[in-house]
Parts: sequence; structure tokens; C-alpha cells
Amino acid sequence: MSQPWQPQTPHERAVMDVLVAIRAFSDAMDRMYGGMKGDMEMNATDLAALRMLIMREQRGDTVSPHQVAKHLRISTASTTKLIDRLALAGHVERRPHPRDRRARIVVLTQTSRSEFYRHFGERLQLMRGIATRYDDRELAVIARFLSEVGDVLDPK
Repeated sequence: MSQPWQPQTPHERAVMDVLVAIRAFSDAMDRMYGGMKGDMEMNATDLAALRMLIMREQRGDTVSPHQVAKHLRISTASTTKLIDRLALAGHVERRPHPRDRRARIVVLTQTSRSEFYRHFGERLQLMRGIATRYDDRELAVIARFLSEVGDVLDPK
């Protein structure tokens, strides 16, 4: 059995500090989303679907049920049940695709969008306040780093 990595140089200690900070950040996100799940009375997959819809909406993208299934890595049958459950609870609606009337898209309801931002809006403002303390060059490095870490954690 191998021993845990022990940093030896100042650079290695800095790398370890970053890895510890990532773990702490991940734990904080888990606790935040755990609280939201309870407040919004939904399971982790439901909340992950809403987060995906929020992010895609902010980019101006439409979302098909197939894209939801692919993002969550669940079957199409499970996706149908998930969308049915979210629609019944008033969180999403199925609508015709704006360019392909044969296809359907999934959109957040205004109620769900408002509820999501009610839970997350204050934290988002606080995070934005932290980000404004960094200059553009530092923010570019942070964004690149987080993107690369995300790619390692969740390869496409």
C-alpha cells in the first residue's frame, strides 16, 4: 500500500494547499446543494437537472430531454420520469423546439427560476464580490484552472 503524497518543496506545499482548498470548496458546494434539496423538496438528480437548465438558459441554449439524459448520465426512461416529476411539481415545462416542431425542449418555469435564485442568489452575489477583488489576468488564470480541473473530474 502506498503512502499518501507528502509535499517536500515550497511549490509542492502550494500545490497541496490548492488541493485542500478544492476539497473544502467541494464540501461547501455539497452542503449548499444538500440544503437546497431539502428546501426545494427534491432529490440530487432533480436539483442537478435544474442547475443544468439554469446554466444552459444563461448561455441562451435550448435543452432537449436527450441532452438532460446525457448530462446526468441516466437512461431516457429515467429522464422521462425525472421530467414528469419536475413538471408535476411546477419546475419545468415541455415545449415545442423553436426551430424543429417535431422535437421538444425542457424549460424552467418562472416559479422554479425564482425559487432557485432565492436559494442561490445571495451566495452568487457574495461569490461575485470575491471575484471582483481579482484583476482580469488573475481571473483568466482562475477560470482556466477551474475549467481544467472540471475536465479532469468529469471528462467528456
